[in-house]
Amino acid sequence: MSVVYLILGFVLLVVGGEFLVRSSVAMSFKLNISKIVIGMTVVSFATSAPELLVSLQAALKGSPAIAINNVVGSNIANIGLVLGITAIVGAIAIDKSFYKLTWPVMMLFSIALYYFLWNDNQLVAMEGLVLFVGLIVFIIYLIKTQKSTDDLEEVDDALAVVSNFKIGIWLLIGAAALYFGSEWLVKGATQIATSLGVSEAVIGVTMIAIGTSVPELAASVIAAAKKEKAISLGNLIGSNIFNIGSVLGLTSMIKTIPVTESLILSRDIFWMLIFAALVLVLGLLPKQHEIGKIKGFGLVLIYAVFIILVFNG
Repeated sequence: MSVVYLILGFVLLVVGGEFLVRSSVAMSFKLNISKIVIGMTVVSFATSAPELLVSLQAALKGSPAIAINNVVGSNIANIGLVLGITAIVGAIAIDKSFYKLTWPVMMLFSIALYYFLWNDNQLVAMEGLVLFVGLIVFIIYLIKTQKSTDDLEEVDDALAVVSNFKIGIWLLIGAAALYFGSEWLVKGATQIATSLGVSEAVIGVTMIAIGTSVPELAASVIAAAKKEKAISLGNLIGSNIFNIGSVLGLTSMIKTIPVTESLILSRDIFWMLIFAALVLVLGLLPKQHEIGKIKGFGLVLIYAVFIILVFNG
């Protein structure tokens, strides 16, 4: 049954996330919110909902290692798996804002998370508030500096004419699917961890992290395969910032998240920092300002090494 719970949890998180994004964007159009604000706030928060619900469920149910490593593992998977596979399918260009803004901010959030956890082996409400406020400041800066002519492909104009009734139905489906999906995923994962004799931290940084990154991976690969504009590096890095600022920030504000597995601080979070730094290195290597097939394959290979080391450890 644990495997069934795990699979059903994954499926419901994908479905719930999709319906929540649709309903949130449609509702934003009804409230006359601009496409720029919708793309940078509403969509970003909605796509972080699966990670948020999983981490919150894990923290409340006494599995803090899953709560932390869900985010740490998702950030690693976003770069090693999602970015790597997408780059293999189609090269990803790196724009100037990556070097000037999104990468430095991602590193700042990552280092801040490490410091907060290392300082007292827990993430408390005040530290969560600092992370969340930092995220809000980052969003406000993005909105103010965003040009109105910038292309926001993630915002579907067709959602502007959706009826209020349909929005309500989508919202209910999304909320229910995310709630039960997160509950069953955490339940299945903890049972599998027990039966395999591995820690919850291992399951959190591998299986659950990959599961919550599946929707992003699928969308990126399909876009790249169709020769359309694949997910931009800026959006992917932005997802990592949102994971730390909103998911762990909000979760720790509701309930303190203690570090119960020492390897989270001595191994897993360092891998997150290594992958974050690796993106900058790849952008500076020939062919500069682009991540193509060879670099993408390298990322996936390093990610595979990480997964093997985690399970062997």
